[in-house]
Amino acid sequence: MTMIEQEKNSRVIIVTVVYLSLFLDNVLLTVVVPIIPDYLCTLEGNSTSNEDDENGRVGLLLSSKALVQLILNPVVGTLTGTLGYTKPLFLGNLSLLLAAMLFAFGQTYEVLFLARSIQGISSACIGVSGMSLVASQYTEEDKRSKIMGFVLGSIALGVLVGYPIGSVLYDLEGKMAPFLLVSCFIIVAICLQIFTLDDETKTKVSFMELMFLNVFNKSNKYLQSSEQKASWTHLLSDPHILIIFGAIWCSTSPMAILEPCLPIWLRTHVKPKKWQLGTVFIPDSIGYLVGTNFFGVIAYRYGRSKVAVLAMFVVGISAILIPSAITMSQLIVPHLGMGLGIGVADAALVPLLASLVDQNGDYGPVYSIQQVAVSLAYSLGPIVGGEMVKSIGFQWVMRIVGLMNIAYCPLLIYLTLERRKSMAQDEEKKDYETFKKSVAKYERFQESDDDL
Repeated sequence: MTMIEQEKNSRVIIVTVVYLSLFLDNVLLTVVVPIIPDYLCTLEGNSTSNEDDENGRVGLLLSSKALVQLILNPVVGTLTGTLGYTKPLFLGNLSLLLAAMLFAFGQTYEVLFLARSIQGISSACIGVSGMSLVASQYTEEDKRSKIMGFVLGSIALGVLVGYPIGSVLYDLEGKMAPFLLVSCFIIVAICLQIFTLDDETKTKVSFMELMFLNVFNKSNKYLQSSEQKASWTHLLSDPHILIIFGAIWCSTSPMAILEPCLPIWLRTHVKPKKWQLGTVFIPDSIGYLVGTNFFGVIAYRYGRSKVAVLAMFVVGISAILIPSAITMSQLIVPHLGMGLGIGVADAALVPLLASLVDQNGDYGPVYSIQQVAVSLAYSLGPIVGGEMVKSIGFQWVMRIVGLMNIAYCPLLIYLTLERRKSMAQDEEKKDYETFKKSVAKYERFQESDDDL
């Protein structure tokens, strides 16, 4: 087997493990959504008359995962610089298994809250290290856009599978069945990583180079710490990264609000059957799957930030239209539009983050920032959204978050102009460097001619 074939096989293995890990993380993330509100009602004897209290409790439980992930994302991003990307990924899968088992056997609000919080640990490890691992293996911009879009599709597929599995199995077999099923697949993912993905895949240097780097790092701890601080300072002061951070947070927020609030609103106003509470989110998942799998290359070809502008506009319009639906079928189009918009925005902006830090080759911090944006949406969304529903109603909450997405579009237009200006400056710099080399070459030729 040639070196090129070995590298290609290594890439395929890495993508497979990361894809499966993200997929299962999102299956567990969404399996609980149609189960927890109804299970807590049954457990504690709540009724629809206590809808406001239920919104708050369910929102707090669902957002606990994102709150833990929000805190741990920067920690994992920092640790990847010393541990590499595969060890945090393995730790994430172990934490995911523990969370699934607690969900399966937990029978109190406190245990379920603990399970959701532990999943925050797994999501931080899997999200940051997984995307960093893929970005480090695919440095070619066109391939990176295609592969990262494909990997992001695992999120949609997990959501697509999670909602109906949660609602259908809960209705047929009870609470334990869906979580035990997910646990079995998590064990398969852990075994796959143990037997196929060793720690050396995170780097392409030799064993002797690793030993040298290890000794060098130990003898230069102060220098390493200073460089790390400078790196974080640089990332957090870069307006391009901050705009992308805001765009990801803003586009993700509508879905974060919908997950805890929509099932309760539907039970009160539309009164669907229990199994329909999970299937209502299927159009979102299909839209996200299409957006991430097919628009990564399109965004690279026509401009990532320009495509992201259109995506956020679609998200905003879709969020505004959702509360106007009076039947389950009328929710299909706005939900599909929202999922498509979020998927296209992610497919455009997530690879763009990697290209902004390609020079230093450390992707952990920038993808921890990206995961912080997602975690911020999923932590604040259920809590703030649940409280706002009490005061102004579900309809106005969705209208506000939709208008917020539309209002953010000018910042992405500014990002487009800045990127274009930066690329033009880079081209001018390259042309100037080429000109200097030509002049230097001509002068050396003249000097040699004079010597004759």
